Amino acid sequence: MTEAVAPHRRFRRLVVGRPMQTDQLDETLLPKWLALPIFASDPLSSVAYATESALVVLVAVSAASAQLVFPISIAIGALLAIVIASYMQTVRAYEASGGAYVVARENLGTLPSLVGAAALLTDYVLTVAVSISAGIFAITSFLPSLAAHKVALSLACLVLIVLANLRGVRESGLIFALPTYLFVFAITALVAGGLFQLATGQLHHAVTPHPLPVGSGAITLFVLLRAFSSGSTALTGVEAIANGVNAFRRPHGRNAAATLAVLGVIAITLFVGVSFLAVHAHAMPSSTDSVVSQIARAVFSPGSPLAFMYYAVQMLTLVVLIFAANTSFQAFPRLSALLARDRFAPRQFTNLGDRLVFLNGMIVLATVAGLLLWLYGANTNSLIHLHVIGVFTAFTLSQAGMVRYWYRRGGSRWRAKALVNGVGGTATAAVTLIVTFTKFAEGAWIVTVAIPVLVLAMLGIRRHYDGLARRMRAGAAAVAAAPEPRNRTLVLVESLDDAADAAWRFANRVSAGDVRAVHVPTGHTDPGIRARWFQRVDAPLERLQGTHSVTDALLEQVWRLPRGESDFVTVYIPELFDRPSLLAQAKHPRELSLKFRLLGEPGVVVADVPVLRDHLPAKPGRVLARVLVSGVNAASMRAVNYASTLDVDDVRAVHFAFGPEEAVELRAEWARNGPRIPLEVDEAPYRDLGRPLLEYLRGLTAEPGTVVLVLMPELVTRGWRRLLHNQRALYVKRLLLFEPNVVLASVPYQLLR
Repeated sequence: MTEAVAPHRRFRRLVVGRPMQTDQLDETLLPKWLALPIFASDPLSSVAYATESALVVLVAVSAASAQLVFPISIAIGALLAIVIASYMQTVRAYEASGGAYVVARENLGTLPSLVGAAALLTDYVLTVAVSISAGIFAITSFLPSLAAHKVALSLACLVLIVLANLRGVRESGLIFALPTYLFVFAITALVAGGLFQLATGQLHHAVTPHPLPVGSGAITLFVLLRAFSSGSTALTGVEAIANGVNAFRRPHGRNAAATLAVLGVIAITLFVGVSFLAVHAHAMPSSTDSVVSQIARAVFSPGSPLAFMYYAVQMLTLVVLIFAANTSFQAFPRLSALLARDRFAPRQFTNLGDRLVFLNGMIVLATVAGLLLWLYGANTNSLIHLHVIGVFTAFTLSQAGMVRYWYRRGGSRWRAKALVNGVGGTATAAVTLIVTFTKFAEGAWIVTVAIPVLVLAMLGIRRHYDGLARRMRAGAAAVAAAPEPRNRTLVLVESLDDAADAAWRFANRVSAGDVRAVHVPTGHTDPGIRARWFQRVDAPLERLQGTHSVTDALLEQVWRLPRGESDFVTVYIPELFDRPSLLAQAKHPRELSLKFRLLGEPGVVVADVPVLRDHLPAKPGRVLARVLVSGVNAASMRAVNYASTLDVDDVRAVHFAFGPEEAVELRAEWARNGPRIPLEVDEAPYRDLGRPLLEYLRGLTAEPGTVVLVLMPELVTRGWRRLLHNQRALYVKRLLLFEPNVVLASVPYQLLR
């Protein structure tokens, strides 16, 4: 089996890199120079499209109104400065995470915090879609022949970003750092060169191919507000540093605040500079050429010594716009993990990958963003209308929470600090209303619907987890109070083969009570199977009459037997395989269906006995039972209770801890409240249960004649609730299916209501 998975592991190491231990997390903390391109590439890159977004609105009214983009940009720059100052205070106060969700949760309550979280999650998804589509538009500005393939190019870029982030935060930062700093240098050179040429009267007029239609209407307050809201995309991504403040080197808060200050200076300077040049170079929105491209062509005109800089600006704009999506790939998984720890999101979001990144959050983000790119044809102008509402909603809630924080905390100069956050919250609240009002009919209504839907989903998930916790606590008390358990055993015999023999021998070896072999006749049944079975094992084979199928007949037999916390029914299901391949399971659909149905029956334990053809296992001599436990809960205690009914040589509980703290906590809890059987805690420092479990079991089965019965507590749920639980049971079943001298039995705990 090791050889079969080795190529897969080698490929994963090639793509992702060598796994890191959990205690290496501190090694991934970021210095300021590396954190800036990782967390701030989105607001830095927005200079490539924020000015154009405002111009699109203004030009639709009249050509003369394009001049107003500069004063509007100054207002947006002032707003950005206010938000930056506000968040500098926030990250110093909340060094674990200073995002809107945490700040609102601590100061405003559950519902506002969930609104802030939902707003940010939607914004992060849209940031990925907008950034990538804008980057592809930048490249098609000077390679128009690629325009027909922009969706495919966008999805390809999305895949590359995911692969880069799978290698870890620090490694992805090293990949993104140089292009981001080169982009800042290139745009700074563009603005400086343009200002110099304007001052000396040498600035050329921009050429606008395929300009967007120009209107002939009047400039109204509504138009100005719409342009302001469109240009406010320059503020997206600022929140990411606050969400990821604990990714900075210590002291977290001070380093994050310094990075925010640098971000503010660079972003405001470049954004206002590009808007100023757009006005004086007469750059206009085009369907085929971006405004930044037009300005760069005017400043670095063809034939001049610096003509190559035009291509440098375009290529770096493409790269950084695409890399701007990386901001979301840092922030979305972290926020999802915070929500999961608070039981407002599926627990799988807390799982760390090989390189200590929140893998499941990345996958969900990439999937939803890819779907948006496909649905909207990677069109930036279509996607931009969905943008901004989420981020400004989060800004407002975060700043309001900080005002309450300073009021409650007091201290020196708390009024001045509260004033800074209050001004920031008031400004962002006004922008939220403006954006919602001006963009609602253009697609922003989708976001205003998505946010409350997400909030309701989070509340539903929390209700499920809270109910599960109550059920597990109460169930543990019920198991502890149950009388001495009993066990009845059924061995399903469908044909006379090595698998049936192995299941019968093992069941008789470990069962303290009576063992019955049962058979359900089908159209292909050997009429002499009962007599030949008796000759084979010297035991009767009971015939069950099935009115519909083998599954129904066996279930009817199970229903006739008493079942509960003190009455178990064990069903052994033999399976004969030609080769040790997971694909071979597809040839056993009836067994898969039967096991699935039996798991839903209270008090039933399902034991799978797979045997390779012509490889009949030796008769078990010494049998050890090992219960895989996750904690002192009803599911684990039921499995331990079941183990007490077995005639085995040794019973122990086993847990594989992902970190030292988890190991210490479980040992203490087991000593206080656990059942009276020994607990073994092994380390799984790479957060992968597979290798430590196999090494542990092989250490036991290395002794000749030893067989290990692995008892696995398994939560059984229905419908959408299955998505809220780690599918670790399926992983363990696959892992141990063909492991020699190991038998796996599932002890289900049903949560069907």
